[in-house]
Amino acid sequence: MLNPLIQKLGRRFSLSEPDERALRDASAHLRVTNPRTNLISEGDVPDHVHLIQKGFACRYKALPNGGRSIVAFLIPGDFCDLNVSILGAMDHCIGTISSCDVVRIPRSVMNDLTGNYPVLNRALQWAGLVDEAILREWLVCMGRRSADEQVAHLFCEFLIRLQAVGLATENSYAFPLTQLDLGDATGLSNVHVNRVLQALRGLGLVVLKERYVTLPDVAAIKAYAGFDPNYLHLNPKAPPYPVM
Repeated sequence: MLNPLIQKLGRRFSLSEPDERALRDASAHLRVTNPRTNLISEGDVPDHVHLIQKGFACRYKALPNGGRSIVAFLIPGDFCDLNVSILGAMDHCIGTISSCDVVRIPRSVMNDLTGNYPVLNRALQWAGLVDEAILREWLVCMGRRSADEQVAHLFCEFLIRLQAVGLATENSYAFPLTQLDLGDATGLSNVHVNRVLQALRGLGLVVLKERYVTLPDVAAIKAYAGFDPNYLHLNPKAPPYPVM
């Protein structure tokens, strides 16, 4: 499989061969992590940056009642905690959803990437800003979209993000999330998520089968959800960024 981080960053930045080699070297050593396993917990002091190479993970807050609130889904090519060392300690948890291939990159290596490779430094800043943009869009979804629209929007988001790293066709992708995962990300109960999925199926917008999602009419579900992918900043025709 092609390096998903290089695929993602390469959509927006012209990476040189030394840039790509540095990324490959940094992400060469990975470990397989079981599903539903914490990579790092709230309160931990991180000395490495985690990069998802394969599988799905999430960023979440543990609640006093034993529940959780998912605040981000992480897919191949995503850093889990790119700049958290600046804060000193984790204020949230990172956990796998499916089995994942995870790279632990020492902080010293990240400092080398940002200090000695100007284009990579800008690209990694961009990746962090996109994470913030996704969170803003989630806040809009939770505050201003109906439950049906919110879940449909999430299906659209996954399609675009997974296409960017070569893990989705024009309208389908593997989907290891459960209804509970969707509920923890949207603030909906498990019963409500089930009703939403049934409604989306009834409208012919979503087909869920054997851990796979198909969107029969991508334009229709985008219109239904009010989905505009601009917040993902993945337009390959965007003008090049100057190196400062």
